[in-house]
Amino acid sequence: MTDNASYTPPRVWTQDKESGGKFASINRPVAGPTHEKALSVGKHPLQLYSLATPNGQKVTILLEELLAAGHTGAEYDAWLINIGDGDQFGSGFVDVNPNSKIPALMDRSGETPIRVFESGAILLYLAEKFGAFVPQDDPAKRAECLSWLFWQMGSAPYVGGGFGHFYAYAPEKYEYPINRFTMETKRQLDVLDRRLAESRFIAGEDYTIADIAIFPWYGGLVKGWLYEAAEFIDAASYKNVLRWADEIYARPAVKRGRMVNRTSGAPAGQLRERHDASDFDTKTQDKLEAAQ
Repeated sequence: MTDNASYTPPRVWTQDKESGGKFASINRPVAGPTHEKALSVGKHPLQLYSLATPNGQKVTILLEELLAAGHTGAEYDAWLINIGDGDQFGSGFVDVNPNSKIPALMDRSGETPIRVFESGAILLYLAEKFGAFVPQDDPAKRAECLSWLFWQMGSAPYVGGGFGHFYAYAPEKYEYPINRFTMETKRQLDVLDRRLAESRFIAGEDYTIADIAIFPWYGGLVKGWLYEAAEFIDAASYKNVLRWADEIYARPAVKRGRMVNRTSGAPAGQLRERHDASDFDTKTQDKLEAAQ
């Protein structure tokens, strides 16, 4: 559809109506809490408050990878923050993340609890805390890893808030924004495809937090998990990204991480809260429903 209507922005913008679309109820121009609600605290030092969006998956994948690698200190409680219900605007969550976005982490392993927000910051914090999945001794490898980590943080908003919103969620489809953000999304996929033509993983021959950050977004796109858009963006043409995405998805920790705080899809793939490793075997949504 071509947008032939002309819109003249006001001299001073004010919110005089909802924006429309799937996320209209939580799209607002002010920060801060809307209601009082304390956050739950479990038994582990690491307390995660999240939802299994691509940004949320980054952290649960890393935590599961750390545990699989033998870092027992990475045990965690994952509490569900339902952004559709506005949980991210509760007072307790805003105390952990003033920006009211998932994921948010509290590290209670020391004398003073440490809050960490923004998914890239959480990945880097945990990787450095446990000395894993980020190069430690080679400055060039470390720089490459961090460059790709921050590439993802800067690039993915064009995929999610840009392409994903206007293609999948906006109340009306207009040609200009869909074309604009589809072109940018495909350009980014081409960036990755060219990189992965010369490298097994994103930052080199080793699996790092760069892969963990990029996979839920761009792996999700080419695997057909995001926006039902794989055919539209010609995902099959990005052969190196597909090869990489398949290798990442084959990792058991990645499969577990994608399940945590998930509220959609097959019930067997939904572990809405995670408080122990055994929860994957006993508390997925299908098992809970069967027990009712």
